[in-house]
Parts: sequence; C-alpha cells; structure tokens
Amino acid sequence: MEDPIYMLNALWFKKDGGKEKYLQYGDAARPLLKKAGAEVQENYCPEKSIIGEWDPDVFFLVKYPSKQAFNAMVKSPEYQAIVHLREEAIDKSLLIRCKPFEWD
Repeated sequence: MEDPIYMLNALWFKKDGGKEKYLQYGDAARPLLKKAGAEVQENYCPEKSIIGEWDPDVFFLVKYPSKQAFNAMVKSPEYQAIVHLREEAIDKSLLIRCKPFEWD
C-alpha cells in the first residue's frame, strides 16, 4: 500500500475576479476530491513575511491517499472538464508534492 502524499498549493489570484472564479473551481472539484479520498487541510492567508518573501493570496495542503489517487483524479475526464476554471482564476501557482518530515 502506498503512503499518502500532501500537495502544497500556493495561489496568486488574477486581480479581476480570480478569487470568485477559483471558488467556482473549488465547488466543482470538491466531489472529485472526495471520490479520490483526498482531504483539504486548512486554508491560510499570509499576514506578514518575517523572513524572506512569499506572498500568495492563499495556500493550503491537500492530503491524498496515494500518488496513484492524485494522478487518477487529475487525469480523469471529470477533472479535465473543470481545470479551465482553475486556469482562468490564477495568475501564478505552486503545486508541490510533500511528505511528512521525520526529525531523527
């Protein structure tokens, strides 16, 4: 059995209606995430950068049960039918596959 993966999403919305368009994407993607067994972790909005520069409008983690579950979802015809909403909503994005860090 594969380990779960976490996808860090950092998004910079288009200035003219990007947030609203992304909310449409989120509504359409929610059932696909559920079907894939994914869970959106909390959403965060950076308040102030203390060290370094990083200023997305929002960032969050999505936990998928496996890489296979993520790949199946994004390649599905249902997801392909809505991906344009995401593209229409954002100027810039980062999508980074992560795993828990072990302090040993």
